[in-house]
Amino acid sequence: MKLTEEPETTTWPETHYVFVEKTGPFMKSAPQAWEMAHSLAPALAERNQITGSLSLYQMGPNRYRAGFSLAAEPVELPAGLEYERFGGGTYSRFVLTGPYSDLPHATRRVFEIASRRDLMLRGDWCIENYANDPRTTPEERLITEILLPTD
Repeated sequence: MKLTEEPETTTWPETHYVFVEKTGPFMKSAPQAWEMAHSLAPALAERNQITGSLSLYQMGPNRYRAGFSLAAEPVELPAGLEYERFGGGTYSRFVLTGPYSDLPHATRRVFEIASRRDLMLRGDWCIENYANDPRTTPEERLITEILLPTD
């Protein structure tokens, strides 16, 4: 697994975000949320400019959002998607290079590093930003930013 272990402080911008939200264990809720989000993406793209893919998640209780950033507030949002203007903020960024199947292990490792370094996490959404397109990028070159909300 190729994961940066030195966090970099970054600012996530305010984002127009449309998503499918599921609750429960991430190993079950995340694939369900993405399956539904991907099925709705063509209808979303008919009237909106999709600028990226990202998930937001919180633990205790487990809430997982699979979705897309948009260039502007959505027009004619397809049924099944929700919209939020996500406020962004300051984050500690870790970068995983490689297949999405490495994400569960990478995320556990990121939280271990945060705990060991006593990073002060604020009660906000964690982010997984999928920086390139899995349809056109070889699996070993996929880049996922794992961002933890810090003060």
